[in-house]
Amino acid sequence: MIRIWDIPVRLFHWLLVLAVIGLFVTGKLGGNWMEYHQKLGAFVLGLVIFRVIWGVVGSFHARFANFVRGPATVLAYMKRLVGKGDNKAAPTYPGHNPMGALSVVGLLAVLGFQAVSGLFADDDILSSGPYAASVSKGASDLLTKLHKLNSDLILILVGVHIAAIVFYFFVKKENLAKAMFTGKKSSIDGVLGAEMAETSRPAWMSWLVAAFAAGVAYAVFTKAFA
Repeated sequence: MIRIWDIPVRLFHWLLVLAVIGLFVTGKLGGNWMEYHQKLGAFVLGLVIFRVIWGVVGSFHARFANFVRGPATVLAYMKRLVGKGDNKAAPTYPGHNPMGALSVVGLLAVLGFQAVSGLFADDDILSSGPYAASVSKGASDLLTKLHKLNSDLILILVGVHIAAIVFYFFVKKENLAKAMFTGKKSSIDGVLGAEMAETSRPAWMSWLVAAFAAGVAYAVFTKAFA
């Protein structure tokens, strides 16, 4: 077993899972729960900011440059994964495979948009984002509509993400969920060289990035930049 996912990545992942669940629950409940919905939205914004920064300065497998691949690589991986014959024909990746990388980028994008659009949303009843009055009514209505539509897209991507985890567990015999708890994965067929192991970052760096992300999210939510 070799450590792949550092603690910051694992904490980000599971905190995001809980926050997204909380967002959908409070959004469905409505009413006074929308206050908590907005606070969770600010929390998700902070998480997304953290992950983007950590994707640049974090440990080896956390950095986008080390797992995001181009369209050609993604398509080639998909063909080998679902094609005829042994599924093991698809190359093994210690961190995110090309499809997993696409999922990560996609989820960060839609969740980031959801958090930002929510700042300008207004349901014309009880709840409005902190910046709803800062834009025209037409712009606010458009962002409110996109905010609602994007929530459906998030559900679809989450469903695909879960389906992929189930597929890898039963077909590829790879427990991706467990790895995100423990941080460790098996060194299959010796594909994990020393250069692929986790390049650790000091704890103070992750705390610094987290403090910065939290500060930006809080400032945005409290209209400090207005």
